[in-house]
Amino acid sequence: MRDGHIHTPYCPHGTADSFKSYIEKAISIGYDTMTFTEHAPLPTSFVDPVPEKDSGMALAEVESYLSDINRLQKEYKDDISIQAGFEVDYIEGYERETETFLNRYGPELDDSILSVHFIKGNSQWYCIDYSPDMYEEALHDLGGSNHLYQAYFNNLRKSAEADLGAYKPSRIGHMTLIRKFKDLFPSPPGWEVRAEQFLKVLKEQGLELDYNGAGLQKPHCKETYPPKPLADQASSMGLPLVYGSDAHAVSGLKQGFSEIDPRILSFNR
Repeated sequence: MRDGHIHTPYCPHGTADSFKSYIEKAISIGYDTMTFTEHAPLPTSFVDPVPEKDSGMALAEVESYLSDINRLQKEYKDDISIQAGFEVDYIEGYERETETFLNRYGPELDDSILSVHFIKGNSQWYCIDYSPDMYEEALHDLGGSNHLYQAYFNNLRKSAEADLGAYKPSRIGHMTLIRKFKDLFPSPPGWEVRAEQFLKVLKEQGLELDYNGAGLQKPHCKETYPPKPLADQASSMGLPLVYGSDAHAVSGLKQGFSEIDPRILSFNR
């Protein structure tokens, strides 16, 4: 049992659940490997569009975060494999700042994720999974669901193809996060074609895919990221799929896993 997407008490929009509580719970439910992937600090020149300005951890806490994981790796080395990582945001136009961050901390990382949360509209930036209200604002700003989905998948493609240096994350996070509010704002007809085209880009770039169970717990989504038909297609193409709980609390470990076919997962790197 490998979980490649777990948050920590360093998440400013998560919980204060301790590292040890995550680890002890993971051991008790049968995890062999777990990767802590805290939201990396956003580029300093980027203005976080969410009101609380809490999308990423503080840069000043990065050293402490990595030190804590290093200590716990040693403490639990006989019980579970603990990997250090980040969930890094791909933000178009901020590639060089992201590369600088990765060059600085990459040598200390074992496994990381590259995700798209932010979309640039005609008037401002939006965090597309923050709230239904912000999603609706983005929808209107970009001129409807078809344009919003086009912008999202264009950013996913750019994230996969971007040169972020030697320490670029090897896995793309929750590729269908754009559907978090799909029951409120239906996806445009034919959106699956864009998703299938993106799978081809992942294959060309030799990247892994985060098979994320968190969407099943979201009241307006109720499906994995990506949904099962796309996950099956990715597996048939030979793309490595790594389960991610995307837990922001200890209770989130293994969320959605019961509805994921473990036969299509990549359990070891």
